[in-house]
Amino acid sequence: MPTRSRTRSRSTTAPAGRGRRNESEPVTMLRSDHERVKDLFRQFESADGGERSRLFEEISRELQVHTKLEEEIFYPAVKRLPTDDAKEMVNESVEEHNIVDFVLESMQRLSPDDETFEAKFSTLRENVEHHIEEEEKQLFKIAGSIEDPEALGERMRQRKEQLVMRR
Repeated sequence: MPTRSRTRSRSTTAPAGRGRRNESEPVTMLRSDHERVKDLFRQFESADGGERSRLFEEISRELQVHTKLEEEIFYPAVKRLPTDDAKEMVNESVEEHNIVDFVLESMQRLSPDDETFEAKFSTLRENVEHHIEEEEKQLFKIAGSIEDPEALGERMRQRKEQLVMRR
């Protein structure tokens, strides 16, 4: 049973504008990150050897950048909304991030050939997918009322560029 996940993601540059009808730029950017990570998980499942190592490192980087964007910029904006649900969901999301960070850290020392790697990877994937589902079904709806989403999206884009360049 998946617990919550800490989604740290280094994602590719998100598309400008809105992805879905009435979806704000920050939500479109985060949704794009989610799709990127889910695609990397699918690629990992069919990969072998060195390719699995490379994909795991990419997944780890994507999750780290994504988490920084959420925790530094997006979540504080959501938390400022005048609703108890927003604060509760953000706090829960941060705890999910902590779980994913813990699993990622425990995997860094392992080779994909290690007998425990597969179990840890499965736990990682389940937690990340659970986190994504909750965010997209609940948190993103609340985030629709963030004040000045264009400015928030621009801050997120700039920060993402900084984080990606450090990698």
